[in-house]
Amino acid sequence: MVLLGALVNGVAIIIGTMLGKLLERIPESMKNTVMNGIGLAIVVLGVQMGLKSGNFLIVILSLVIGAVAGEWINIEDRFTRAGNWLERRVGAGGQGSISLGFVTASLVFVVGAMAILGALDSGIKGDHQILYTKAIMDGFISIILTSTLGVGVLFSAVPVVLYEGIIALLATQITRFVPEALLNDCIAEMTAAGGIMIMAIGLNLLGITKIKVANLLPGILVAVLLVVLVHGFQLN
Repeated sequence: MVLLGALVNGVAIIIGTMLGKLLERIPESMKNTVMNGIGLAIVVLGVQMGLKSGNFLIVILSLVIGAVAGEWINIEDRFTRAGNWLERRVGAGGQGSISLGFVTASLVFVVGAMAILGALDSGIKGDHQILYTKAIMDGFISIILTSTLGVGVLFSAVPVVLYEGIIALLATQITRFVPEALLNDCIAEMTAAGGIMIMAIGLNLLGITKIKVANLLPGILVAVLLVVLVHGFQLN
């Protein structure tokens, strides 16, 4: 089943959120320390991913063009409004903001190499091991995020399953049209651009910055388009 890995990932986030609800009463100082630890780890992960690039100019252009497109579409505001709508529908659950939990968790779980690589493996090879591993990681992260940001983390399972599921479905046909070398380069630059966004998420969690990370998301698609253009010029 092509979508099995994505579905398992979504279920892990839901289970993690439920477990996180049980930890709401832990001391505030402990929550802050744990959140700082997660923020630092996410920053380091982002740096590692950012260094995967084979052509950093592509990453820079991707972020610049992606930021312009994201600000024009105002993705961050749309995410926030979706979270606020959920908050009005189901309530904040007594702790944390559904909007903040939804937006933060969605970005943490969606923007990353494992989501892309795992979904590609699911579609191309029928191998879900990467997404199973990601599911375990996301489950533990969702426990901590829920204990600090609230039940909004639960709803991040929806964009995660949709994102990974769509990539997996497309990947079942991608090898027919995309050469392996081009696919590898696309993944490398998408990973690098995504890594910088992951680092921004970590800095936001640490309270150092207030970067609108969601408005940078189009940069991932721009990275793919730029890699395709570069390959086209090289062939000519």
